[in-house]
Amino acid sequence: MKYIHLLPVSLLMALAAFSGCKQTHAEDAEAATFVLSDTMMASIRIDTTVIKPVESELRLSGKVTPDMGKVLKLYPLVSGYVKNINVQLGDYVKKGQVLAVIQSGEIADYDKQLTQAKSDLAVAEKGLKVAQDLFQSQLATEKDVVNAEGELNNAKAEMARIREMLQIYRKGNGATSVVTAPISGYVIEKNINNGMEMRSDNSAHMFTISELDDVWIMANVFETDISRVKEGYPAAVTTISYPEKVFHGQIDKVYNVLDPDTKTMQVRIRLSNEGMLLKPEMFATVLLRYREGNEMMAIPASAVIFDKGKNFVMVFRDRYNIETKEVKVSKSLNDVSYITRGIQPGDKVISRNQLLIYDALND
Repeated sequence: MKYIHLLPVSLLMALAAFSGCKQTHAEDAEAATFVLSDTMMASIRIDTTVIKPVESELRLSGKVTPDMGKVLKLYPLVSGYVKNINVQLGDYVKKGQVLAVIQSGEIADYDKQLTQAKSDLAVAEKGLKVAQDLFQSQLATEKDVVNAEGELNNAKAEMARIREMLQIYRKGNGATSVVTAPISGYVIEKNINNGMEMRSDNSAHMFTISELDDVWIMANVFETDISRVKEGYPAAVTTISYPEKVFHGQIDKVYNVLDPDTKTMQVRIRLSNEGMLLKPEMFATVLLRYREGNEMMAIPASAVIFDKGKNFVMVFRDRYNIETKEVKVSKSLNDVSYITRGIQPGDKVISRNQLLIYDALND
């Protein structure tokens, strides 16, 4: 009776073991048959791992300045007082436009000298004619004619000198000197007011005019970053005034001296100022991108999945064969991640909607 009773128990145990094995095989079969549907295939993006130069970026602060090759400062040429000012700070002026009028005693003196020179010239012309007539009548010598010609030449030279001085001093109506714009551009500095006394020996300038179709960005580089900047590096510039707009230029000069106060070196970026959006003294942020010199495997940064303190990518073989690979990310810059371990060049990785696949395979 014990033997007969034990037999069904053994059979039951065998059946249970067979049932367990059958269930395990079913689960393995289910995992092995994971496949991407047509809809899912259409929604993902597949990128290939490539070897590419490693890029880095450096962020600098600076400000907008005029192109100093297109800036002119105007100084007083004569002493006097400011009679009239025709422009204000920020105005656009054309070449030759009158900016201000200065009432000047020096101009009045040159006016007097010009009147005297005209009189002396008329006398000298008449004296020469008389000397020539007397010489023809043999009442004067040839020396008298030569002397008269010399007096006339002196009178003409004095007249030319005074007229040239009045042209240099830009004589206006009466005893005035006019200040005119030497170039077309914007008034970026104005240091005079009506009634102000001016002195020709004063080192202070009256106006600064600059063309602003091109501007400079003067950016500061800390000592630790000096080795990372070079002429020719492309630069992306943004400003507080236009945070969504990026201005593109490049470093065209590195000033190889440090400011003793700030301990920074300056670099210059030249920009085309379309629409005159950039104004002198604007604060600017400069982003430099450059190559470090070495190469590394690179994939889109969007392909990397961070989970449980590790980085993973989904390696795509075909729609039936997708593998989760742990990778080591050396660095990420914008939309690129540089990989040192975990995948090989030429591996295809899923870079869009890969998290859905990761969850399905790893949950």
